[in-house]
Amino acid sequence: MPQLISMPELTMLYGAIFGLMSIAISTRAGLLRGKTKISIGDGGNQEMLLAMRRHANFVEHVPLALIIIAMMEMNRAPDYAIHGLAGALVVARIAHAFGLHHSNIMTGGRIAGAMLTALVTVVASIWSIVLFFQ
Repeated sequence: MPQLISMPELTMLYGAIFGLMSIAISTRAGLLRGKTKISIGDGGNQEMLLAMRRHANFVEHVPLALIIIAMMEMNRAPDYAIHGLAGALVVARIAHAFGLHHSNIMTGGRIAGAMLTALVTVVASIWSIVLFFQ
């Protein structure tokens, strides 16, 4: 079993970036709640549903990917791997948030964001399995 060598300092930077992104996405939904007076759920409002899904999708995917990347960093993955994976995840989540529209399910941003998020998670997972057995 690999030895843990340090705290995940690089991942901390990306965690902070994702924290700010999450606040921005959730603030948009919160402001829309105030504007529409919808306290719980989407109230049948498509714009509210979209804001809720943007935030929900973010919190469904980012934490697991970031945890795996942090564990990679703690187990001696090279800095370029951490920056590459976490940086790609930032780009993916921005693309997805801006590409998610209720009028068109197949936008380039949504597709690219979802695919890149999945790719980052798969690569980080496989890399972590390899690190475990080294």
